[in-house]
Amino acid sequence: MGAIDGQPVVRVERLRKRFGPLEVLKGIDLEVRRGEVVVVFGRSGSGKSTLLRCINFLEDPTEGVVEVAGIRLEGGHRTRGKREAIRQLRLHAGMVFQQFNLFPHMTALGNVIEGPVTVKGVSPEEARARGLELLAKVGLADKADEYPIRLSGGQQQRVAIARALAMEPDVMLFDEPTSALDPELIGEVLAVMRSLATDLHMTMIVVTHEMGFAREVAHRMCFFHEGVILEEGTPQEIFEHTRFPETRKFLDAVL
Repeated sequence: MGAIDGQPVVRVERLRKRFGPLEVLKGIDLEVRRGEVVVVFGRSGSGKSTLLRCINFLEDPTEGVVEVAGIRLEGGHRTRGKREAIRQLRLHAGMVFQQFNLFPHMTALGNVIEGPVTVKGVSPEEARARGLELLAKVGLADKADEYPIRLSGGQQQRVAIARALAMEPDVMLFDEPTSALDPELIGEVLAVMRSLATDLHMTMIVVTHEMGFAREVAHRMCFFHEGVILEEGTPQEIFEHTRFPETRKFLDAVL
């Protein structure tokens, strides 16, 4: 387990999200401190992915406040000034999706260095050196020049992780990163995520059904139920001293 320092990297206050008449998030409060790994779990449709998408403003929160690395934004409609603040916020929050979303016309290395070069203005030489380092970190040093179509799903997802890390984010958001993978490929992606937590002490919010990973790596787990965080605690508290029958029922179904 990495060390957690006292400062929150992510702070969510009174977060609500409606899609028309449907309220998907019903007033979420969450703080994630530097170096902390928080696993968010719960059944489909409970609001987990929507939370991540609101944290980096892929979805506009209907109400509430999101703060990432000191950049604080209110929910509600977008204005021109807010668009720039959202761009700044996203530089601090790396996101890895269920689908790998790699650029098919770029090599693995090309995918990893695109952001630093075009968004941050890093020189191609520097970005390339750092990109090769990151590909080595995710176990793909030998795949730098391969195109995504030549890579397995697990390898593509590891490239996607390297790509997010290349932006040097303060927090990594993982939205069910293994759910699109064949069972034999899940382990290689979880191993990379495990090393981010233990070796790099990366701040991470992970939406996942992989309870073995949660038990081993999470500092804290949050059980989502019908748009609220019904229960949260350490893995030991969640697995061994569940307070709510809904949490127990979910765990019994997935364990």
